Amino acid sequence: MIDDKKSDGPVIEFSQVGYHSQSGEVLRDLNLEVRQGETLVLLGRSGSGKTTTLKLINRLLQPSTGEVRIYGRSTRDWDVIRLRRSIGYAIQDVGLFPHFTIGRNIGVVPRLENWPAAHIQDRVQELLQLVGLGKETASRYPRELSGGQRQRVGVARALAADPPILLMDEPFGALDPITRAELQKEFLSLQKRLQKTVIFVTHDLNEALILGTRIALLDQGALISVLTPEEFLRSNDPSVAAYVSAFDSGFRNQLQKGSS
Repeated sequence: MIDDKKSDGPVIEFSQVGYHSQSGEVLRDLNLEVRQGETLVLLGRSGSGKTTTLKLINRLLQPSTGEVRIYGRSTRDWDVIRLRRSIGYAIQDVGLFPHFTIGRNIGVVPRLENWPAAHIQDRVQELLQLVGLGKETASRYPRELSGGQRQRVGVARALAADPPILLMDEPFGALDPITRAELQKEFLSLQKRLQKTVIFVTHDLNEALILGTRIALLDQGALISVLTPEEFLRSNDPSVAAYVSAFDSGFRNQLQKGSS
């Protein structure tokens, strides 16, 4: 596993990072630092480069130019299996194995790490409690759970081996507003207790403002700004102001529809 005490510097660094796919440039000249224990939200519309940025951290993608460093060490120099098992990854569609019980789904990485069976069982029960699910959930299958419950399991699985870094790619995006708000509140409570270094992808400004320590706005593959939620709302940067204005306009439209 990654030793999170190896460096006093940033946990994650992007230095002049560019990424080119077959269809063209996806990211360009990305310079970004992620600090220990913070939740950095990557915000932007579809196609802005958010998910690509996330995948460069756990080496699902390799940068075309520049360098990504974890605890001061280039991702190219990490053993890729070690790197990925040391970084939790939670995504929108969860990706649970349908033929595995919930307990077995949560315990995937600990089993790969050869944890003793009793330790895995204890960890599964601990995590189910942590994400607000009953111990009986361990024996159920994904098809028996609601979307919100499956998403909680996805978060538990990402935390199973106690990774210092957690990547979350629109994990609550497919949920109804009430369940989404509940899980956002649960996430804030978890992060307050666990103090993981989290990179959270969303296109929803409200979610970014609620969850983020800082917000990194991406647009067409370029980093526009990195601001605290308070700074983001007050910013005079045209791209930031346009994003806030679009969100406010959408919110007002929803209120008008509800009152008509």
